[in-house]
Amino acid sequence: MLTIGLDVHQRFFAVCILDVNGKRVKEFQVRGRWPKLIEQLEQLAKPFAVCYEASCGYGHLYDQLKRIARRVLVAHPGQLRLIFRSKKKNDRVDARKLATLLYFDQVPTVHVPRVEVRSWRSFIEFRRRLVDKRTRVKNSLRALLRGHGIAAPNGQRLWTKKGRAWLAEVELPTRQTVVQRDLLLDELEHLSRQIGRVERELNTRAASEPGVQLLRTIPGVGPRTAEAVMAYIDDATRFSRSKQVGSYFGLVPSQDQTFPNNRLGHITREGPATVRKLLVEAAWQGIRRSARIQARYAQVCGDDPQRKKIALVATAHWLVRVMHTMLLSGESWRPEPETPTCETEAERVAEGRREVA
Repeated sequence: MLTIGLDVHQRFFAVCILDVNGKRVKEFQVRGRWPKLIEQLEQLAKPFAVCYEASCGYGHLYDQLKRIARRVLVAHPGQLRLIFRSKKKNDRVDARKLATLLYFDQVPTVHVPRVEVRSWRSFIEFRRRLVDKRTRVKNSLRALLRGHGIAAPNGQRLWTKKGRAWLAEVELPTRQTVVQRDLLLDELEHLSRQIGRVERELNTRAASEPGVQLLRTIPGVGPRTAEAVMAYIDDATRFSRSKQVGSYFGLVPSQDQTFPNNRLGHITREGPATVRKLLVEAAWQGIRRSARIQARYAQVCGDDPQRKKIALVATAHWLVRVMHTMLLSGESWRPEPETPTCETEAERVAEGRREVA
């Protein structure tokens, strides 16, 4: 079987082909978009395997190559840099290295989800960008008021309907400031409508996903967190251990170990930042709502207030491992048994005495 390495660009492809013995038999370049590349590869003798590095649009190219190749692997770009550190780097050399890795079956691969899941992930990230834009508009309005020494009335929340009405009527010193305020309010209203439409579409998709409903049984886990975790985990069986899920989302500490020293640093921050942020927020909400999650947080934090942030991230790490286990087993969150009050306990004692009597 032929082994093919591809260095992929938007309008350019470098191709390296190895034979069954690992010997380089052909190298060429394809100028144009992916249909021209597929046309060139279809002319090769079959069967063959293909490897290329993950980049923007890697999923669509994977779907097209899967039709003509026996095996398609997408390499993890971050781990490739660790394997091949070279001062000489060009497209031809990169394609050759990818072909060599594929021949020796040493490609650090990434998971390629179905097109529906890729679209779901993209939509989740689209919502996050809209929310970030709305946050910047809110901060601009706050800065505008603060710059002119204007404070909201006591108890007035700025982003409610009454708060926005107050913002629209508040007196400002110059005409330019009034125009700036009006345009920011218009942008805020526009972004809020867009976010509402996106969230309605996400809710429709989440309603058809049993895994999302399962994860929502965890105290503090809302629809946005559940759908993000479900979309990025995709297939829970692809992780052999729950510990790998924490590493996938970048919630494990970086490590530098040389006997006898073992140094642990900040979390690696690998994987999707959107999910990591939502998991930390869900952990904070869970600490307030669940005695079990609160106990996990207290176990890491102890009596040291300097460890609050560490404990919060550790709780988020534990929480995503629990989510993975739930997705594998199909079992929902087990609610904590209610602690009986003193009055209830006294009633039980009294009831027991009456039975004895």
